[in-house]
Amino acid sequence: MLRSLNRILTLAEKEWIQIRRDLRSLLISLFIPAAMIVLFGYALNMDVKNISVGVFDQDKSAFSRSYLERFSHTEYLVIRRHIEKYEDIDRLLDSGEIAMAMIIPLNFQRDYTSGRSVPVQLLVDGSDSTAATISIGYVKAITNQFNADRSMDNLRRAGISSMRMPIDIRTRIWYNPTLESKNFIVPGLIVILLTVISALIASLTISREWERGTMETLITTPVRRIEIIFGKLIPFILIGLFDTIFCIAVGYFIFDAPLKGSFLLFCALAILYFSGTSLMGILISSATRVQVMSIQVAMWVTYLPSMILSGFIFPIKNMPSVLQVMTYIIPARYLISIVNSIALKGVGLAFLWTQVLFLLGFVVLMLMLSIRKMSVSLPEA
Repeated sequence: MLRSLNRILTLAEKEWIQIRRDLRSLLISLFIPAAMIVLFGYALNMDVKNISVGVFDQDKSAFSRSYLERFSHTEYLVIRRHIEKYEDIDRLLDSGEIAMAMIIPLNFQRDYTSGRSVPVQLLVDGSDSTAATISIGYVKAITNQFNADRSMDNLRRAGISSMRMPIDIRTRIWYNPTLESKNFIVPGLIVILLTVISALIASLTISREWERGTMETLITTPVRRIEIIFGKLIPFILIGLFDTIFCIAVGYFIFDAPLKGSFLLFCALAILYFSGTSLMGILISSATRVQVMSIQVAMWVTYLPSMILSGFIFPIKNMPSVLQVMTYIIPARYLISIVNSIALKGVGLAFLWTQVLFLLGFVVLMLMLSIRKMSVSLPEA
């Protein structure tokens, strides 16, 4: 047992020396994740604000101006242009100068005050469907509030000072009260970047030995396959732990991303996760034995699946049934659920045992496949 442990530590020291000599790879693995968190944390913002609006007010009355004034006191909609001709709307929408056009009809004040329904046309650029849907919701909400305020004014003039509302909805938002997208984007980015970096760096380890001819020397020693794997895995676990702590610090101090749960539990489960992704990289490296191919395969099997099928950007429940089933084999799905639960909800291990079991199963599977694939004999000439 002690001999085996000594061989593993010796191999880990040898691997660390190899990593340290490759300064570029070391800098990429240590500092690029944090740099990407800063870059993507500012770039990936799903909050829809400052939507450019053009207004074609055909009525030009005090009443229509009071209605449009409601849209000037919000950070979500900004009136950029006052349009004089209907024909200009197409040009402004096509050029992207405005994302929405509101057309106030003639006799807007007269029809409204007489109690008739007044249609306000809304033309929206639907090339970004998410922003279009949200911006339409903003206009409807502001218009509904305007109608409610006008109705209350009419009731007051009629001598009714207040009106009882049978249903009073009072909203309380848990876990992310400000509804800021950065609070779930930053933890998700940490998962995606750790997935790619850990698998990418680990995918070079065995193929580098074969290309440099040092694998033959390693084979002549009494070292076993599992010892080779653990010896090479230890440095990547330490690098991954450094990346995790560094990325959490960047998210906390730069983006003010919350961490309501246990920091130690966060790090422990992150270690479990990138142990599995590093083993995946070792498996890929053992199978390809060529560094360039190892990098390509590692990118194929980690980046896009983790980005698209993990629930980070697209809700899993909105996917077709076949893709929903496929997401169960994406390990990033479980860590993103764990990270959001710890960071935003502050829950403990008792609520995360299902995800932890899946990650543990992933690590065991990658370890078994890596041991089986690892060759301890020279290839046939």
